[in-house]
Amino acid sequence: MAINKNHEFEELENVKCSIVEKNVSPDRVSFLKTLLEYNKFTVVVIPSPAPKAAAKTVVAVEEGADVVPPPAASLAPETFTVGVTDYTFNPTNGIYGRSLKTPDGHIVTAAYWFQKETVSHDEVPYYEFKG
Repeated sequence: MAINKNHEFEELENVKCSIVEKNVSPDRVSFLKTLLEYNKFTVVVIPSPAPKAAAKTVVAVEEGADVVPPPAASLAPETFTVGVTDYTFNPTNGIYGRSLKTPDGHIVTAAYWFQKETVSHDEVPYYEFKG
């Protein structure tokens, strides 16, 4: 287990990995996998575990009363856990340490990482960008 939440690691598919993000959508997996593989990381993606079911409540039913079965468990959206085999990788340090690059050669910014922008504006410091 990690010392803090900023650098988690665990075994994914029997390989010790640094966790990049948990509970991400398939679109986000595609974005992260492309970006991280471009930066020469080996990416491991596994389905996220299903959320734990809430404790069941017991309801007394009178004899002869109609019993209505509980509703089927709602299907949770399919999410994934993304990790890289380099367990020293920390996504926060990668972004703010300016060590990740986009496929078009720019530095990955926080806005690009979180997909708020489709182009990384690395020439202008984040605190000066008026975009």
